[in-house]
Amino acid sequence: MIKESRLTRRQRYLLLITAAVSSSCGLAVELLLGTLASYLVGNQALSYGVAVGGFLAAMGVGAYLSRFVAGRGTDQHQQQQLQTVFVWVELLMAPLSALVPLGLFALFVIDGPFWIALFLSTILLGVLAGMELPLLTRLLERDEGVRDALAGALALDYLGALLGSLALPILLLPLLGMFPSAALIGAIPAFMVVILAQNFPKLRQWGKWGLVLGVLLLALVPFTIPLGDRLENTLYKAPIISRIQSPYQRIILTRQGSDLRLFLDGDLQFSTLDEYRYHEALVHPAMSANVSLRQGKGDGEAGEAAQSKIQNPKSKIPSSRHVLLLGAGDGLGLREVLKWSDVERVVLIDLDKAVINLARQHPFMVKANAGAYTDSRVQVIQGDAFVAAPKLDETFDVIIADFPDPDRDVIAKLYARGFYQRLLARLAPNGILVTQASSPFFAPRAFACIAATLESVGLRVYPYVIDVPSFGPWGFVMAARSPIQPATLELPIATRFLNPPTLQNLFQLPKDIQFGNVEINRLSQPVILQYQADPRWAAYD
Repeated sequence: MIKESRLTRRQRYLLLITAAVSSSCGLAVELLLGTLASYLVGNQALSYGVAVGGFLAAMGVGAYLSRFVAGRGTDQHQQQQLQTVFVWVELLMAPLSALVPLGLFALFVIDGPFWIALFLSTILLGVLAGMELPLLTRLLERDEGVRDALAGALALDYLGALLGSLALPILLLPLLGMFPSAALIGAIPAFMVVILAQNFPKLRQWGKWGLVLGVLLLALVPFTIPLGDRLENTLYKAPIISRIQSPYQRIILTRQGSDLRLFLDGDLQFSTLDEYRYHEALVHPAMSANVSLRQGKGDGEAGEAAQSKIQNPKSKIPSSRHVLLLGAGDGLGLREVLKWSDVERVVLIDLDKAVINLARQHPFMVKANAGAYTDSRVQVIQGDAFVAAPKLDETFDVIIADFPDPDRDVIAKLYARGFYQRLLARLAPNGILVTQASSPFFAPRAFACIAATLESVGLRVYPYVIDVPSFGPWGFVMAARSPIQPATLELPIATRFLNPPTLQNLFQLPKDIQFGNVEINRLSQPVILQYQADPRWAAYD
């Protein structure tokens, strides 16, 4: 009779640590794939649904398939088979984790079947990851029993998943970028094989393979940067002059002649050829309406007296106004706010410090925003506006929200009734709140939903539309507690697009923009997501 070989304490610990490391790497890769897909195709919910959901489902398949490994033979023979297959799984996970993201990016660039490839890659990685835990449990149960083996394996597996889910956005993406992170993640399981081979005599032959593979993947890390950059360059029509991967998004700055463009996760934020139209329309109607209310023109005053004051450029503007800017980290909206000499203080809240730093430091961005961040009246708060804005201990005469379009859950909350209710405490009695409101042509129900949601918190709403060549027709919604008389709006500052007649007629909507038949956007029911995902966007290039 052959005596059963038992694992040493060191071997048991190494197996558990390897499983935890593999779990961390596996989840990090799936989150990276979700981030990549979201960047390339823009549908964050579907991207993470396929990447993470498919991975977890495939893990179940892998767990089932593991039952066919080492089903016969002596205990010693079965244990050796389990160890060998466990090492195979690690060696297969390594190159797949490193190369799949880069391969998917290349496939997208050549207009290949991206979604099919993402699904198949996710399934393959999930099956391999799903085999690890059952194999590990079977290796340990001979020494510890099923209950203790399973408890220990699951505890470290879940801990590894947590570490992987945190390490990717906090450390790897900001410090290394997407493709170097993938190569580094892939190298880790290969080196774990080397460590296992040194402590399991029957696995010595696999240690060399793990070492070679790990070294190759580490050597690949610096080469992924120019390769990824070259692939990324094909996604943009102009040369990229700055690329940053922040914990929140991919930031790309391009320049072609005098046209400077900012992209966040592939979505155009502005073009300097026409951004003045957008930012003047975002800022000055609200600033002017606030002056009108503070001068007592919001109760219906009109007629010849009002018209006379409108045409007088020396009309008195109330002093010491405070303005709150939400989003708008590029500084272009801030530039417009600072044109009003009566503004005493501006608080700007933006989530991404990388965008703020780019706007503060990059010479082309500084030129575009006229050095707005150097103005002593400006205070910058880096944080989530949803949390930070309601916590402020002051009120503001004008609140300007320049958030991305509500096409993701994390953004939809910034257009929700609950958020607007919390902002009311920060709005002065005669204050004005204005928000960008997506495209009234490509997403008409999203536009209507934002207006209806603001109206639901007791504000009077004034939607308006302008044309921005880079975006097409674009909508905004201005809101206040008191009625506003457009005929009283003045424009005593320098502009390139707006003039007094345009400003006063801004709120006359085109005939093909209709309101109604929408629900209120709530934190518990973000209907604006489905409104924003209008099929009309397919016609937009």
